[in-house]
Amino acid sequence: MFQDHHMTLSYDDRSQNVEAHGSTFPEDLLRAQALGGVFPFKIHQTEGRFLTTSGLQQVLGLRSDDQGLLAAFLDRMAESDRARVLSLLAGSDADPVPFEFELRVSAADSTERLFLMRGLHSGAAGTSGVLIDISYSKMLGNRNLRDAEETRKKHLSFAAIADAMPQMVWSTQADGFHDYYNSGWYRFTGVPQGSTDGELWNGMFHPDDQARAWQRWSHSLATGEPYEIEYRLRHHSGEYRWVLGRARAVSNDKGEIIRWFGTCTDIHDTKKAAEYVELLSQELSHRIKNIFAIIQSLVGLSGRRAPESTVFAKDLQARIAALGRAHDLARPHSDQSRPHQGGVTLHSLAREILKPYLAMDDGRIAISGADVPVDDAAATPFALILHELATNAKKYGALSTTQGQVHIFTSCDGDHCQLIWAEMGGPMVMGEPATTGFGTKLVLASAQSHLNGTIEREWDAGGLVVTITCPRNSLVRGTGKPAS
Repeated sequence: MFQDHHMTLSYDDRSQNVEAHGSTFPEDLLRAQALGGVFPFKIHQTEGRFLTTSGLQQVLGLRSDDQGLLAAFLDRMAESDRARVLSLLAGSDADPVPFEFELRVSAADSTERLFLMRGLHSGAAGTSGVLIDISYSKMLGNRNLRDAEETRKKHLSFAAIADAMPQMVWSTQADGFHDYYNSGWYRFTGVPQGSTDGELWNGMFHPDDQARAWQRWSHSLATGEPYEIEYRLRHHSGEYRWVLGRARAVSNDKGEIIRWFGTCTDIHDTKKAAEYVELLSQELSHRIKNIFAIIQSLVGLSGRRAPESTVFAKDLQARIAALGRAHDLARPHSDQSRPHQGGVTLHSLAREILKPYLAMDDGRIAISGADVPVDDAAATPFALILHELATNAKKYGALSTTQGQVHIFTSCDGDHCQLIWAEMGGPMVMGEPATTGFGTKLVLASAQSHLNGTIEREWDAGGLVVTITCPRNSLVRGTGKPAS
């Protein structure tokens, strides 16, 4: 007999049924216990008998008769566990002694099952309790331990890689909560570990950059777009240094963001060097502009001293002015000094060269087609070509009337690019001029010698059409085929 939860139980060793005083213990509850891996037992150690339910007998493959059941049960135990059970059964304490330990037993299917053996040992009166099959939960526990160990090893590997990187590396949860920084972050900032977790990182930024950085980060968190920004980060020396911050989101199979990984790269020295180069570039540009201005003054002075050369002098001054504008547009610029967004293109160059003409304000000069990039080497000949074409149009062509128009169309096809200058609405064209002026020679030289291209002129009655064709790599040095 043994008592459990105020109920006294005994076993009928013939039927293997467990009975309660006054009533039979419900068989459906025994079946439920068996399904849950819980099996009551009674051991009469003096008689060598082991009484239990048929459910455990089937699991362990024990014989149905009583004789030898205890020996058979002991034979199925691991050797160290068998010694522990025998030591328990050898105890002769008069008072019941509670026990609980794990027991490894060979099952009928040749697998090893792990049971939790729990109960009371009452000396000669016998030992009673329950055997709880914990094989599956133990397996899960071991798996969890293995998974935890594997996760720990992966974390150590990631930390080793992150610490070896020259950048500061950080990571956040899906909602942007910062919970990891590599050692590079702490070396750079000098702050205690964990002091910038959560949202405290923003306090490390220069006060003038905090709102901008927080706005950009909030936008990335809301949209999942990559995070990239330049800002000033406080160094452990107290100095604020420029860094480039970048981050990308990591998503699961459902497309849900689960983490963000980012870096901070110290660009302070590079940025300062770029600022110095920009200062030198501005100074050089200023001196070149002064040279242009001096040359224009010399030409103007010479024209006034030789009245017969006044017209030529004015044309030459206009050409020098066009070159000056082209130079200022095409020279290297910073984000602050650049006169327009993006690099220099044929469209931006044409707008700059033709800006002095009233027809630009009236909308009578239209620029369309592929906006092809040009570098400083191509900007000079194109500036001269556009200036000469516009000057001639103002004197003799479409721009000499208030109704005339000029359409400029640019395109690229394969390895070559074209610029088409088409005039319309001006005086009727009577044909190709009998003589070639200096301006025309300058246009031909610019197209052929400097751009390695060709120039075609069509003297249509409705207006002059000029087509300039050149290799793509004449527009930007070191470039092959044009971008689509």
